[in-house]
Amino acid sequence: MHNNHHHHATACSCGCQHDHVKTNQDGTHEHHSACGCGHSHSSGHSHNEHERDDGDSGGECGCGHDHGHGHDHNHVHGQGSCEHEHEHQQHAQAEAAAALALDKIGVPLVFRIEGLDCPDCAAKLAQVVRRQPGVLAADLSYASGELQVFAEEAKIGVSSLKQLIGQMGYGSQLVQTAADAVRLRISGLDCPDCAATLEQQLVRLPGVSRASLSFSTGVLTVAPAAVQAAVLTTVERAGYSVEVLSSEGQEASGESAAGAVNFWLKNRRALLTITSGIFLSAGWFAELALQQASLSKMLFVLGMLTGGFYVARSGFYALLNRTLDMNFLMSVAAIGAVAIGEWHEGAMVVFLFSLGNTLQAYTMDRTRQSIRSLIKLAPKEALVRRDGMEVTLPVEQIMLGDIIIVRPGERVAMDGIIVQGESAVNQAPITGESIPVDKVEGDRVFAGTINGNGSLEVQVDHLAADNTLSRIMHLVEEAQSKRAPAQQLVDRFAAYYTPIVIGLAVIMALVPPLLGHDFASWFKRALIMLVVSCPCALVISTPVSIVSAIGNASRQGVLIKGGAYLEAMGKIRTVAFDKTGTLTAGRVVLSELLPLVGDEHSLLTLAAALESRSEHPLAQAIVRAAEERQLALPPVTGFQALTGSGATAWVGNQQYWIGNQRLVSQMGLRLDTAVQEQVARLQTAGKTVVFLMDSRRIYGLLALSDLVRPEAITAVQDLRQAGIQSVVMLTGDNAQTAAAIGQQLGIDEIRAELLPADKVAAIDDLAAKYQQVAMVGDGVNDAPALAAATVGIALGVAGTDTAIETADVALMADDLSKLPWLMRLSRKTVAIIGQNIFLSLAIKGVVLALTFMGRAELWMGVLADTGAALLVIANGMRLMRQK
Repeated sequence: MHNNHHHHATACSCGCQHDHVKTNQDGTHEHHSACGCGHSHSSGHSHNEHERDDGDSGGECGCGHDHGHGHDHNHVHGQGSCEHEHEHQQHAQAEAAAALALDKIGVPLVFRIEGLDCPDCAAKLAQVVRRQPGVLAADLSYASGELQVFAEEAKIGVSSLKQLIGQMGYGSQLVQTAADAVRLRISGLDCPDCAATLEQQLVRLPGVSRASLSFSTGVLTVAPAAVQAAVLTTVERAGYSVEVLSSEGQEASGESAAGAVNFWLKNRRALLTITSGIFLSAGWFAELALQQASLSKMLFVLGMLTGGFYVARSGFYALLNRTLDMNFLMSVAAIGAVAIGEWHEGAMVVFLFSLGNTLQAYTMDRTRQSIRSLIKLAPKEALVRRDGMEVTLPVEQIMLGDIIIVRPGERVAMDGIIVQGESAVNQAPITGESIPVDKVEGDRVFAGTINGNGSLEVQVDHLAADNTLSRIMHLVEEAQSKRAPAQQLVDRFAAYYTPIVIGLAVIMALVPPLLGHDFASWFKRALIMLVVSCPCALVISTPVSIVSAIGNASRQGVLIKGGAYLEAMGKIRTVAFDKTGTLTAGRVVLSELLPLVGDEHSLLTLAAALESRSEHPLAQAIVRAAEERQLALPPVTGFQALTGSGATAWVGNQQYWIGNQRLVSQMGLRLDTAVQEQVARLQTAGKTVVFLMDSRRIYGLLALSDLVRPEAITAVQDLRQAGIQSVVMLTGDNAQTAAAIGQQLGIDEIRAELLPADKVAAIDDLAAKYQQVAMVGDGVNDAPALAAATVGIALGVAGTDTAIETADVALMADDLSKLPWLMRLSRKTVAIIGQNIFLSLAIKGVVLALTFMGRAELWMGVLADTGAALLVIANGMRLMRQK
């Protein structure tokens, strides 16, 4: 879950007396500035809030850590150049592990929390729990008071978690352990109402303490595990196929994706639907051709019994659960048709409804399986070198550090680093890149990618259950289960629509006959109203579109964290980019040396010596240049990073400084006219200037440059064509360098020399002007700005656990051309959702009008529901083919 946190000074009135964190879940801003909790709203971000943006100072990042422990913070060069990749490793590991999505990493520990008095307190507690070592993911529902914790119990146990919760001021009760639950994959769910009814039915089973079923993913979690047999029986009796999931999220019984033939031959509902259709056809033949009324009635009854078996059973359970789902309403309609002598109408209603449900289940299962099929791209076994021998092992038995051998043309079985060999690797399953990428020793490869002509030896660095492909699949499934704003609106509408139409049906059945009108005629109209009252097509109109779009995006190497962000992307009016590593390639090179004292050799030697202790990209570029020239660097002592300006160290008995022009001013040194002209020339050319000096004079200038990404110019142009009004660059680099890059790319607005807090302020300013703002960065350095934006987009995150979790949208490849495509996909998704809502309401509206006029038939009511549902499913599935 991605939470945006905003600082509010307004006092709250909920009275909870806790530190209050304002959260924005799934992109829906629920500002609690007046909620009354009386506490200060602290700014932050639930993922990687300990990380600083490029160039941010170590002491003010807000993570509460000591920034003076032996590594370089914010070594900055060029005026305000702030492109340092900075993170605190202790919490980064825990946050990175959160990339294992909830339905991927097994069954959670579940605590019932006592004392929660506002949603923001719940958000803060969940945030604290997520930070604990050993916690992979955590989610706390304020409504239910249940905290789900996915943890490595070897690292953090139940007692430690209970103690932590107690320290936060809350009581807790453990209601489920990881060994207490079982996870199942349900096939055949055709609408959210069916999923809800089945879930309620399972909750009522003796011994079941909790059951949770996601319609979008088809994953059911039931506790305790001891009730598995009863649950399997109940699900199968309800007419659904069910398979037990292993701990790694795959079907324990083998393939889950059956072909079309298998679906129709092995699915019980499908077989009964076919049988119902045969009886219906025979009944029509007996009535029309044979003139056998008794035989036709018997065949119609058989058609209703076969086609309506699961419909009636589901309707019965819905009635027990005090809900009026579509199965119950259809059952009443069929019985009512028989009561007024419309035998063929009753059989037709049952058959059409059963057929529609079966087709819906089939198409929705195909949509879900298109995502689950990702996991099958990775081989089930690999050739491993152990103890000098090559053996073929299942991937589950391969350990970290093992060397696997990938022959030409084979798929890579495990994530890892190439230790020998080189080849071109097709990474399309992960990044969506159509052109194979050349790989050499030291490069990373991913499970599921396809090796080219070379042979590779790969050292495994992720287990099979934790590879990038698995994380992608399960992150996508989790995202699909999150409700988008449009879906929330539709659900609220449906909650009123159904009881209103049922009320009208009751009035239609009772009032006209009391006024002397024909009972049978008006009763039939009331039955049609009951059928039309089913909101299935309306309710399914949004999730099928979201599921299809997110699934398609994942195959293109774009991970969207939920429908809320997909919808929001379609409303974006301005896009803000970080510069270094986003608009530029991120590999800085030393392009020019201008010694003012001595020669280039001595200038580079001294500069590289000072920079050898730094991890900043500019510093590393200087050190690389020295290594390429095979310069011997003198030892340095007393290295110290200088916030926002550079660094200082001692070489022998002399102290030197290296940094940007701000540092020159701080040292009280002045640039003569000739040097100023050189600086202006370099900066106008888009280069960053670094100064080497002691306390009395400047020794020379070093110019560094970062090349613009080849696809950046086209991407900016395509964004404008996609409807983006303004493209903005936010950078910590100096104004001249930023202006040179911006002019080259055609950027509309450039904001330079920004610290991370300035970037957040810039995002807020853009949001005030354009309402909807997207921020594109590297997912690590730009965490605060990504959190502040309407949609945060991380670029090139394949293999980067932390970055995958940081942003709302993650681009697996370093390819900016995916951004305009994402905009088009989002806008088409919003358009199709609108079309689906209109279709479902318009069809029902027409049938309702015909019903009032007395010109509708029961089968029309069925088509208004199941027919419309099939239409919106087919329309939504078009997003699977969006190119």
